[in-house]
Amino acid sequence: MKFTAIEPHVYRGLCNASAAIALDAERFVVADDEVSVLKVYRFDAPGLPLEGEDIDLHAFLGGKEEADLEGGALVGDTIYWIGSHGADGDGKPAPGRRVLFATRRGGPGERLLVPQGQPCRRLLDDLAGTPAQQLYDLLGAAGQAPKDPGGLSIEGLADTPEGHLLIGLRNPVPADGALLLILENPAEVVAGKPARFGPHATLDLGGQGIRSIERHGDSYYVVAGPPGKGKQFAVYRWSGVAGEPPQRLDVPQLAGLNPEALFFDPAGTLHILSDDGKDQPGGVKCKHLPVEERQFRRIALGLA
Repeated sequence: MKFTAIEPHVYRGLCNASAAIALDAERFVVADDEVSVLKVYRFDAPGLPLEGEDIDLHAFLGGKEEADLEGGALVGDTIYWIGSHGADGDGKPAPGRRVLFATRRGGPGERLLVPQGQPCRRLLDDLAGTPAQQLYDLLGAAGQAPKDPGGLSIEGLADTPEGHLLIGLRNPVPADGALLLILENPAEVVAGKPARFGPHATLDLGGQGIRSIERHGDSYYVVAGPPGKGKQFAVYRWSGVAGEPPQRLDVPQLAGLNPEALFFDPAGTLHILSDDGKDQPGGVKCKHLPVEERQFRRIALGLA
């Protein structure tokens, strides 16, 4: 399978695009792993986000720590979002990153998206006793720097036909492949109940971790990248059947991008967003730029 792509569209208002979901054929919502604000953009209008539609999550999530949002998944009318769940860059505890929460479409007089339920901060605790924890000691990994060998970093989230969530790990990457955890009761979790995990799966991504994952039809599409530093990325398609190997796709359009968010629109077009926090014009650091000058890129891919 090969893809064709148009030149990247440039959007402004954030740099570190880390997760995205299509709201409809015209609009998509983007998370930034450096700020706890969701922004809504139009596919046909590159540039700044839609005015008045930012979803500021600080009050809902509580505290001043960044949530390090890394993945999003649409289940029915609910969008679930997940933080990296790892430590900070020095391996120190970062409890703000241990979060799974939900948003729903807003009603009359509300914004496009509003928070739903309550944030869950006990996913890792609820892993205790599961085969994944026993085999890979993910709780121990959470005490290391997320990009160090054996550290913990969650970056992928996808729905299943049953309404479960697949949680994809960038790190650690065990010898048997990149890790996928299966959360069977996401609606109950954001209502305050304990998480229930199904059997985990592993994907052979050539030693790389999961940077984004999305279900489309009967298949899952995965952005794979280094568990630590580096810019070697690839896109895979996986059947969703445990034990079946994923197929690497030919996507030369990834060259020069830092792909962190993969999603489909209702027409079936595949979109990839580039986390451009370290690739701003003039080499200026993202945090030193006015918000309206911060930018990220989007490519749209169609079948050749």
